[in-house]
Amino acid sequence: MDRARPLLELTGATVRFGRDAAIEDVDFRLFPGEVHSLMGENGAGKSTLIKAITGALPLDVGVLSIDGERMHFTSPHDALGAGVSTVYQEIDLLPNLSVAENIALGREPRRGIGIDWKTMRGNARATLADLGLDIDPASMLGTHSLAVQQLVAIARAISIDVRVLILDEPTSSLDLDEVAELFRVIRDLKERGVAIMFVSHFLDQVYELCDRVTVLRDGKLIGEYLTQELLRIDLVQAMLGRNAAELTARTDASAPTAAAVENPYLSAREITAGPGITRADVDLVKADVLGVAGLLGSGRTELARAISGIDRLDTGVIRIEGKDVKITGPRSGMSKGVVYSSENRRTEGIISDLSVLDNITLALQADRGVFRQIPLGRRRELAASWVEALDIRPPDLDRPAGTLSGGNQQKVLLARLLALAPRVLILDEPTRGIDVGAKVEIQNLVGEMAANGLSVMFISAELEEVLRVAQRVMILRDGIVVDVMDAETLTVDSLMALVARPDELDE
Repeated sequence: MDRARPLLELTGATVRFGRDAAIEDVDFRLFPGEVHSLMGENGAGKSTLIKAITGALPLDVGVLSIDGERMHFTSPHDALGAGVSTVYQEIDLLPNLSVAENIALGREPRRGIGIDWKTMRGNARATLADLGLDIDPASMLGTHSLAVQQLVAIARAISIDVRVLILDEPTSSLDLDEVAELFRVIRDLKERGVAIMFVSHFLDQVYELCDRVTVLRDGKLIGEYLTQELLRIDLVQAMLGRNAAELTARTDASAPTAAAVENPYLSAREITAGPGITRADVDLVKADVLGVAGLLGSGRTELARAISGIDRLDTGVIRIEGKDVKITGPRSGMSKGVVYSSENRRTEGIISDLSVLDNITLALQADRGVFRQIPLGRRRELAASWVEALDIRPPDLDRPAGTLSGGNQQKVLLARLLALAPRVLILDEPTRGIDVGAKVEIQNLVGEMAANGLSVMFISAELEEVLRVAQRVMILRDGIVVDVMDAETLTVDSLMALVARPDELDE
């Protein structure tokens, strides 16, 4: 293997949608035994470049070569045959099949006219062992957490004779221990000579793992750099085309007064929901952002879903403005001014094939019912006002929402919820998988919503983000609320200590 020659090389790549170029004259190289980060804002062309490499989109102009041989992939299946495997940010597996079936999907070992189940499960067990996972290959994928499903997707990708591995936001659903385990696997593959493209919005991970960085902006190549020679501030500036100092999130809001906390808009007492939440108390105050911090599996999502009516409460009571209420489902929650944005945009958020117009007005029309249709002119007027207010780009109401960048899809979801005029907004990982510029925009929008009187619950695995956005921080561990503290009294390090080691702090 010649490690001095690119294993994968893309030259002059251009992909057009109509008259618009999603990427234009882009060069990209991957060498054997390297981890190479592809960086850029949402909409910069990263996903298009990945799809062009893997055959999901045809090149209008340009040449793709693997190990010096010119290739023409017409489908991802062709790319797999050449040893190019991809794990996308949104998990593309089948939850109703077993772990082993998902890993072997499309290439199941045969025995006579049927599947060799024993061999398939044995192969899956060996592949999972490479990831340090002790998972029953016969178990249904859908019974596992999102984090485990992400690792199974990676196991599937490396189960072939992989030469090029493309990882699109592989750590977005993983906790610190799982990230460390994934990095171990990546480094092992690197030692074997696999060329790895690593796409992430976590700069710390890029600098820890990657040898080189390629930056795209507005579909064009900005540059290729050695990671160790590129300052972080220069990387951010290359991605954004403007000084990073221009990006400021709302940090001037102070914690609510004791009187406000004692009279919350919504309070939950002794909430128990499934195995994830044990007798939790929550107070959501007007004009306040309550950040929720906890490790993966701490109960963050379960608590949010229980309060908003997505999942059923086992025990406990919810009060709104001091009166006991029953929130029996999402529609019941909406009728009481409580709305929820899921951490999983793909399956519980954006409907990709529907237009921006339909996505924004969907919940409002559902709330009115099928026999009280909102006139099209009114729907367009309403949607256009939210597109303008949230700066959704491009401002095309008829464009399929699934074609927007991740940050703009998140804005469409926020517009859908805000169109309902809620009093409580519960946001579960609203900035996951979006770039630094869009992330700050979302954070600022959250601050503006709270300033306008909304009560916001903000869940994020990024502790720095929690402290930047929230006035108060609720710390969860093993389904138990450990404490609620003013954000201004915490640092990232002190919050991590509370999240990860509260027992030690109590000693």
